[in-house]
Amino acid sequence: MSAVREQVEHLREIHACLDPATGTSAQRQNQFAALVARLAASDDPSCLHMAKTMTAFEPGLFSGGDADLPIDNLDLERAFRLPKGHERRIHGHAHAGVRIVQHGPTLLLTLDAHTRHPEPFPAEDLIPWRHANAPEAQLQSMRRRRVMRLARSAKKRSRLLADLELRYRLAT
Repeated sequence: MSAVREQVEHLREIHACLDPATGTSAQRQNQFAALVARLAASDDPSCLHMAKTMTAFEPGLFSGGDADLPIDNLDLERAFRLPKGHERRIHGHAHAGVRIVQHGPTLLLTLDAHTRHPEPFPAEDLIPWRHANAPEAQLQSMRRRRVMRLARSAKKRSRLLADLELRYRLAT
């Protein structure tokens, strides 16, 4: 029973490192690293497993800094709930499909704007954003999708292969 209490205490410490209310991102990241080192130095197999899992998740945990981002999967699902419902109503489909995943960085803010700004947007509020560009990760995702759609098509596959071959020859 004491082993379970010890594991619960470790989980509370881990949760405290991840909770944005307990400090800045840098402070919590330092606490997280110290906790990983302490757990990795333990002889207990459950502590070693926790340290290994924490190390695997660490690269993405603090990447947002102190920005107001969803803190867990449930919060992320809540953030995407409105656009998915909006997409279903527009297109009449059971799910929103891959569009939210691939266009999400810009689409989510657009579809969710009515929750923060209930009135129509006047033109002067939108003028600063007229030259805004999509993030590079979103553009790369859209390019990959285009190539994969061509690759799945039996009719267009030969044209894709010829194009890729030409690009390879030009690059070398």
